[in-house]
Amino acid sequence: VACPSYPHGITLLNCDGHSMTLGWKAPTYSGGSPILGYYMDKREANHQNWHEVNSSLITQTIYTVKNLTEDAFYEFKVAAANLVGIGQPSDPSEHFKCKAWTMPEPGPAYDLMICEVRNTSLVLLWKAPVYEGKSPITGYLVDYKEVDTEDWITANEKPTSKRYFKVTDLHEGHTYVFKVRAVNDAGVGKSSEISEPVLVEERPGTKEIYSGVDDEGNIYLAFECKEATDASHFAWGKSYEEIDDSHKFKIETEGNHSKLYFKNPDKSDLGTYSISVSDTDGVSSSFVMDDEEFERLMALSYEIKNPTIPLKSELAYEVLDKGEVRFWIQAESLSPDSTFRFVINDKEVENSDRHKINCDRSNGIIEMVMEKFTIDNEGTYTVQIQDGKAKNQSSLVLIGDAFKGVLAESELQRKEFLRKQGPHFSEFLYWKVTEECEVLLSCKVANTKKETDFKWYKDGSGVDVEELPDLQKGECHLSIPKLSRKDEGVYKATLSDDRGHDVSSLELSGKVYDDIILALSGMSGKSASPLKILCTEEGIRLQCFLKYYNEEMKVSWCHRESKISSGEKMKIGGGDDVAWLQISEPTEKDKGNYTFEICGGKESYKRTIDLSGQAFDDAYAEFQRLKAAAFAEKNRGKVIGGLPDVVTIMDGKTLNLTCTVFGNPDPEVVWFKNDKAFEIDEHYAFSLEQGKYASLTIKGVTSEDSGKYSIHVKNKHGGETVDVTVSVYRHGEKMPEIKPGQLAKPRPIPP
Repeated sequence: VACPSYPHGITLLNCDGHSMTLGWKAPTYSGGSPILGYYMDKREANHQNWHEVNSSLITQTIYTVKNLTEDAFYEFKVAAANLVGIGQPSDPSEHFKCKAWTMPEPGPAYDLMICEVRNTSLVLLWKAPVYEGKSPITGYLVDYKEVDTEDWITANEKPTSKRYFKVTDLHEGHTYVFKVRAVNDAGVGKSSEISEPVLVEERPGTKEIYSGVDDEGNIYLAFECKEATDASHFAWGKSYEEIDDSHKFKIETEGNHSKLYFKNPDKSDLGTYSISVSDTDGVSSSFVMDDEEFERLMALSYEIKNPTIPLKSELAYEVLDKGEVRFWIQAESLSPDSTFRFVINDKEVENSDRHKINCDRSNGIIEMVMEKFTIDNEGTYTVQIQDGKAKNQSSLVLIGDAFKGVLAESELQRKEFLRKQGPHFSEFLYWKVTEECEVLLSCKVANTKKETDFKWYKDGSGVDVEELPDLQKGECHLSIPKLSRKDEGVYKATLSDDRGHDVSSLELSGKVYDDIILALSGMSGKSASPLKILCTEEGIRLQCFLKYYNEEMKVSWCHRESKISSGEKMKIGGGDDVAWLQISEPTEKDKGNYTFEICGGKESYKRTIDLSGQAFDDAYAEFQRLKAAAFAEKNRGKVIGGLPDVVTIMDGKTLNLTCTVFGNPDPEVVWFKNDKAFEIDEHYAFSLEQGKYASLTIKGVTSEDSGKYSIHVKNKHGGETVDVTVSVYRHGEKMPEIKPGQLAKPRPIPP
């Protein structure tokens, strides 16, 4: 240890004409022992002898010297003292005139201190002027410049109300000096003494204040200073004012570490905290406690003071196979000494047959199984866990719809369990479409035996099947070969034996029917043949052959990419295995590409044909031929009916053969016997009434009249011949046996 170094920077802070208030800066080094105070000497200007100002130590760096002569000039010097002794005095101050200050502006700020020197910034501290002027001080302006320049720069355009300021945007490696000017309503006051030059450069190994929470949950700020000596003092401050509030803060310093603890942290603790370490080369730092950092530290503190058991899973439930409801929770880990309790509607439940409670501490799982879950079990379920100081709990609310859902699921599982004790459906009725476009109603069965009875029903009536299914194979099918609306209905499959009964049903209607038709469309579309041309007397028909066709299938026809609507000109139809488009009375406008499309859900299938050129000409010619043939067939001479193929008559009787004829134009009618024409006489008579009723009359028939009689009916479109065999037997003879009479079959006559 040694005596302290010398103070410096003596400044006149106020003068009333009889006394002067002076301020100065403490020595840079304390000599390894705390400074106890200061001694001051004075002398008038041009006097050689110094006079002691104080006999007892001055404990602060400010002092008022009294009993001075007005308008006289004085100079002063100050020396610091510690346990070792009094150090070297400062250099004498400049000459200060003892004349009362009356200016309205403030006096100078003093005791400028520079701390937290970094590569591009530093923090400047000062004390308020002793002389305020004629009105209170409203703020301060901070000026700076590089040592080798003349022009001062004002760091803050707007005066700051605080007595510290962080100067930024400085150049690394440059040296600066600073001064401060106080401001009141009258204007800007005297400038402070210029600070000592400062090299803007961060020293290697510079540390910053850091925040943390200790094992007890206490929030602190900490600082480490390797340059600290035994005589160093860690001075903590808030807003750069030294902290002395023992109710709010607690400071612990050990060696080169110091911590500032927050005793009862709250929002009032937000702000800027600083630390400076004496007997060092200006080691200092600051820390901004903002909302975000404060909330982070508070949350961490709460977690430490109120430890919780981390959970892998909150309280949950699952419904087991027999309808039991299992409530369970899983912690990250549980010690063998951990405890827990289940609470239902604020009432603790114990392990029993009704509530089977178990804890697997190795896996952190706590569970409770309720064998019978009923309407009385609605409410709130809670698990509380404690493991040492750590606690946690989790709740599950099963009220209203949430409870009804669990209850319904439990009852369903219980019923399912009971159902599966006998023969049952492992898969209920469903439908599928085969490659042959058959619809199969299928189901899967389980737990059957030889005596198990299986039946199919439709709309309550039994369905006859060629062969009963082999239940041991586990699958049953009912085939519907060509689905149509008549197959709609409710289908059921039943299983029964002495152990129980099970039913599966499928309503094949509505959307289900539509979905099947869509599936059939897709399967049938894969089998669609190329479009083919078929000519009829009505027009040209385009056909597509399929494994299955139903008018309810989603199909479309297009002509030159325009969709066709079914009508008189273009008629859409089909049969069991064919879809067609009938073009009635085709014309030149009907030439072009035709497309047939089947939509099968995700996929569609198209078939196209070009009905133009030679293809159209050939089809049109065939249509005309068939149309003419049909017209001729329709209008040729015909025997409409009335003639039998065989007639048996007794001799002496009169035979009358009558029939109706038709033709357009009216046909010519000629009668033949044994393929020879005969003339009218008294024995044979012919008649044609109204152009359509033709008759042959034979009076007094004899055996010679037996034979084949024919009627020829024809016009320009053609005609036909009808033969009648006449058999005459004598009176008294047995009537010949003949087959039951049939209408005579006509033979065509070409045009």
